Amino acid sequence: MAKVLLVGCGKLGMAVALNLYRSGHEVVGVRKSAQALPMGIRTLQADVTQTDSLACLKTFHPQVIIYCVAATAQSDENYFQHYVLGLKNVLESQQNNKQLERVFFVSSTRVYGQSTQEIVDEKTPAIASDFGGQRLLEAERELSALTCASTVLRLSGIYGAGRLHLINLARDQSRWPAQNHWSNRIHQEDAAAFIVHLINMHVQQQALESCYLVTDDLPTQQHDVLTWLAQQMHLDVAHKHVPELSYGKKLSNRRMRDTGFVLKYPSYQQGYAAILATLP
Repeated sequence: MAKVLLVGCGKLGMAVALNLYRSGHEVVGVRKSAQALPMGIRTLQADVTQTDSLACLKTFHPQVIIYCVAATAQSDENYFQHYVLGLKNVLESQQNNKQLERVFFVSSTRVYGQSTQEIVDEKTPAIASDFGGQRLLEAERELSALTCASTVLRLSGIYGAGRLHLINLARDQSRWPAQNHWSNRIHQEDAAAFIVHLINMHVQQQALESCYLVTDDLPTQQHDVLTWLAQQMHLDVAHKHVPELSYGKKLSNRRMRDTGFVLKYPSYQQGYAAILATLP
């Protein structure tokens, strides 16, 4: 089992922490909030943007770091602070850690800003089209200076318990977007499980790639998802006009699948059906 430092314990990070704990790993979670992680998981309160608050990490020498921090606002400065500067600060706190074997950085498929009908995979050049993608790529480049191994996890749109944006959008047809585009997603449970799957592979000394696209099996046009959701909620969409496909990209998860990982929710239909079943 591995000694893991998990930096960032939001919804995804919390799911990763619980999976790690249940798999028998020693995990310490770092979060800005003073709220402790469940099940007695050791929790350190720190702000990745403030180097002084990270002093507590210097005496903890993990074998694996997972950087799973999320920006708190859609601005260039916020992305720089949380992804670029925050990652740099955490890595600097581990300069004297001779036990560090691998760093996992949770990034996003936002780094692929291009609109294309070609299938996008890890070999596709990442061409960012906005500040978010640019800052994520900048953060990814910070890993190149490491003396240990690293893996970038580029997640597509995360959904799951408590993430109801598309369900709420499907309910209000007046808010459906005027344009139609390809959309890609990953259920939060699958994203968390895949991260732990890779850590288990690392512990077993199996070879890992330097980058994985983390997404489900079925890139789908957004209006198809909205229509399906509305139908599941018994809403009348027979009159709804579906715009022609205008932009977007289709992501491949072949490399993720090639690790032997099995998705619990291979498409939005299985994932959202499970969520809808829990709603009043």
